[in-house]
Amino acid sequence: MDGGSGLNILYVDTLDAMRIPQSELRLVGSPFHGVIPGAQSYPLGQIDLLITFGKRANFRSEVLTFEVVDFLGSYHAILGHPCYAKFMEILNYTYLKLKMLGPNGVITVSSAFSHAFTCDREHFELATTVVNSSELPRLGESSTPAVPNYNKPTSSMTFRPLEETKAVGIDPTDPTKMVRIGT
Repeated sequence: MDGGSGLNILYVDTLDAMRIPQSELRLVGSPFHGVIPGAQSYPLGQIDLLITFGKRANFRSEVLTFEVVDFLGSYHAILGHPCYAKFMEILNYTYLKLKMLGPNGVITVSSAFSHAFTCDREHFELATTVVNSSELPRLGESSTPAVPNYNKPTSSMTFRPLEETKAVGIDPTDPTKMVRIGT
């Protein structure tokens, strides 16, 4: 669950594990931002999936739209604001609880702190790998964003630079230490 995300995101590996063919995706023409500052990413497409919370005695199901992305993630999917709104959920990060109203009372989804720590650690290691990957230096070299070919999805460059970014030095003694700032 990501309270800062305006999208529900599903990773293509998860889609493949669910044995849903990529031909089921609806093509979309708009990128999203915020995974890497100063970069945008184009999803492979969108898909509607039935999501259920709860147990047999008290459950709730809704159809959610997911953006399917072709980059690595430490989760199977990320549920964002569209999920919160549809299920009218209340999320408490402190207690790792998600609550929503079901037909027979409150449905509570919870996690253990040890599991949350493990997920955070995996996410940190994955983010470090992405930042150190060969794709990010190419972002800085590119002056114009690539235009996606929606007839043939490709993962040759998942993230594309935004047009309105600038590199700013963060260490006057080391010109290689830069940060990209977007408007």
